[in-house]
Amino acid sequence: MKIQGKHYRSIWVNPNDPRQIQTFDQRKIPFQITIETWTSYKDAVIAIKEMHVRGAPLIGVSGAYGLYLATLEAPSENPLPFLEKAKNELENARPTAVNLSWAVNKVWNVIKNLRSIEDMRATALAMANQLADEDVKMCKRIGEAGLPLIEEIYARTGKPVNILTHCNAGWIATIDYGTITAPIYMAHRKGIPVHVWVSETRPRNQGSRITAWELGEEGVPHTVIADNASGLIIQEGKVDIVLVGADRVVRNGDTANKIGTLMKAVVAHEYGIPFYVALPSSTFDPSLDIGSQIPIEVRSEDEVLYTEGWINDDINRVRVAPFNSHAYNPAFDVTPAKFITGYITDKGVLTAEQLHTLVEKGIKTV
Repeated sequence: MKIQGKHYRSIWVNPNDPRQIQTFDQRKIPFQITIETWTSYKDAVIAIKEMHVRGAPLIGVSGAYGLYLATLEAPSENPLPFLEKAKNELENARPTAVNLSWAVNKVWNVIKNLRSIEDMRATALAMANQLADEDVKMCKRIGEAGLPLIEEIYARTGKPVNILTHCNAGWIATIDYGTITAPIYMAHRKGIPVHVWVSETRPRNQGSRITAWELGEEGVPHTVIADNASGLIIQEGKVDIVLVGADRVVRNGDTANKIGTLMKAVVAHEYGIPFYVALPSSTFDPSLDIGSQIPIEVRSEDEVLYTEGWINDDINRVRVAPFNSHAYNPAFDVTPAKFITGYITDKGVLTAEQLHTLVEKGIKTV
């Protein structure tokens, strides 16, 4: 997608130096657009852990590129101990998004059997590039699968389609197109009037800071709302469809996504509003049966006790709670499949039952 009219992917190999990986520091968006350069696998670990990069698909590809960087650092003689250590650090940088372990192990399971470090380096880079390209294709197919849902609402109502989102599952959380944004962008470009309610997504405000920025760059009409306003606008009939992303979907369809997703799903279900999860195949996890088995990342309480904003030409942190207060900060919640209308995937729009059938047939091996 585009930033100020210029096309970008969210992560890429430096065209001037293939030993460097470049991406955007998402902590500074939308106030500063900063390109970050990684030269070590530990750069990737820090970027994933500290959320310079975020979004399950991008985290996965970042891990793959991180393992490639590790091959550049590994000793020529007996590189496997070093690479396995790097693999474990990358895989454990964030626990909830299954794409990370999936992508890192895709690369690891091939390079660990190669004899020379040169072959390991070439193969790791080729595989990371392939995973990035595949993610772009999957997100495009998600857009094509989800577009008819928006078209049907417009054909039925003849009015602009009001879409409620949560967090950011846009192009910068994937490699390009995004998951929930892909059908929105396609509908907008097709001339279908759409309007997006952008839920701010406390405590890190990925909605108000990143989704709103993305939509603005693409010229998509949108309005930022406080997370707690979502129930009211659904109740008032101002939402036609809810679209959210996912960090992990397990065998029965239970879905882990950014904290606050569950509340939207329950309210949408109560008022009969369709609630769809958009995700690529890499986000399926057939190794887990039900959502209660998904590990939930708990992050620093400071993300809740403070907030960030643009003050005096810089990003500054402001305390929003008493100094003697503590906070609990789970980064994700799990939405039971019974609240989910369907899953917009690169395999089409699926019900939980259809999703389970495809998983049984081996849609993805983790």
